Amino acid sequence: MDRITRKELKTDSFALELGHAVTFFEEYQKEIVRYGGIAAVVAVLAAGYVVYNRHQHVDRQVALAQAIAVQEAPIGGASNFSQTFPSQDAKDAAAIKAFTDLKNKYAGSEEGEIAQYYLAAIEADKGNMATAEKGFQEVAQKGNEQYASLAKLSLAQIYFDDNRTQQGEAMLRDLIAHPTVFVSKDEATLALARYLIHKNPAEARKLLDPLRVSPVDAVRNVAMSLIGEMQQVTPQQ
Repeated sequence: MDRITRKELKTDSFALELGHAVTFFEEYQKEIVRYGGIAAVVAVLAAGYVVYNRHQHVDRQVALAQAIAVQEAPIGGASNFSQTFPSQDAKDAAAIKAFTDLKNKYAGSEEGEIAQYYLAAIEADKGNMATAEKGFQEVAQKGNEQYASLAKLSLAQIYFDDNRTQQGEAMLRDLIAHPTVFVSKDEATLALARYLIHKNPAEARKLLDPLRVSPVDAVRNVAMSLIGEMQQVTPQQ
């Protein structure tokens, strides 16, 4: 089984996370507007309570957006970003502080669990896999369904990287059986097929064949690429 590099783990998880963060903010922006409308027609005390909670929710979103901005800030000289960092270590330190503050201040909230997800991904990129695993496990167990699925996808990568293939396979098969908006059945299937190419090419091919005609270009292209890769490998004895 090919080992998964930390660069691959970071690329996969952060690419997913960045895209889903946009959806997250768009969905909750609509929710805030809807609650604002409700508050206008209820009793004064009830309206005050809704407004208070809405304010707290917006505060959490702002804190999360600021922490993500730190994580996505470039390293080096001048740029269009509001901040830059002289080194990766400096950037990591600032991001860890921002996400840790968010997690501690809003413990138990959805934004707090998203912060934990980011903290785990940063630790994985730094090579601290044991710490990263604990962080992803927390999100998998306590986070909402969507972010829990992302954490499980990252955990599967860590398990395969550490040669805990049975745990990795079980995690991906569970994601296939229980897809979410953030980790679709096709995404989980592609991930499992990727790791079965060397171990069980027959099953990998069985998983990939239906995806060759997927209406989603990205899924179809990855499936074809993995089939091409599979044709070049020799099954393990």
